[in-house]
Amino acid sequence: MSDRPTTHLELTADAVKVLAHPLRSRLLTALRRGGPASATALAAELSTNTGATSYHLRRLESVGLVEDTGEGRGKERIWRASTESHGWRNSDWADDEDARTALGWLVRDYHRQFDAAYAHWLDVQDSWPAEWQDVSGMSDAWVHVTPAQAQAMLGEIEAVIERYVRAGAGDPAARRLHLYRFSFPLEADDVPAAPDADDGTEDDDAGGVP
Repeated sequence: MSDRPTTHLELTADAVKVLAHPLRSRLLTALRRGGPASATALAAELSTNTGATSYHLRRLESVGLVEDTGEGRGKERIWRASTESHGWRNSDWADDEDARTALGWLVRDYHRQFDAAYAHWLDVQDSWPAEWQDVSGMSDAWVHVTPAQAQAMLGEIEAVIERYVRAGAGDPAARRLHLYRFSFPLEADDVPAAPDADDGTEDDDAGGVP
């Protein structure tokens, strides 16, 4: 077993179905945020009972989202998140209605969690030093791109973020900064027509940037 979680996991359909649950979603977030913990400690943090917490941790373990550190004593198990982050592609589950329903719930749950966390920051930001207030906040931009260009742009953004994930490690002045990334078509009701299945053109490199 490795000393720390791997960086990223692409969710399978089974994993998203398991994760799409109010307590399981919060358990995974708590382990990523606070580090390894027992079911008892997590139950106290999330105001639930130890039995339910243990059950849902085992469900998360069954799809590779959490793991036993092997450091528990007696019957107590110490759990940790198996990865630092996870992701998915909507198109992976186009034909799995249950997975898409689960993903729809999960995405909205994350949106609620993000909204609550940012609202809390707004409540307490005046107590923080000015330099932290200056690097916190929100912004938006509109970009006119094709799907392939958008994918390339998002890949570049992710690469920049990855360079800074541990940039402040060991520095007492550093704090964890929470970054949110939302992207969606601005004219959401203007749905483009599906491409013609037989338009007479070749598609040798669908992932490239035109």
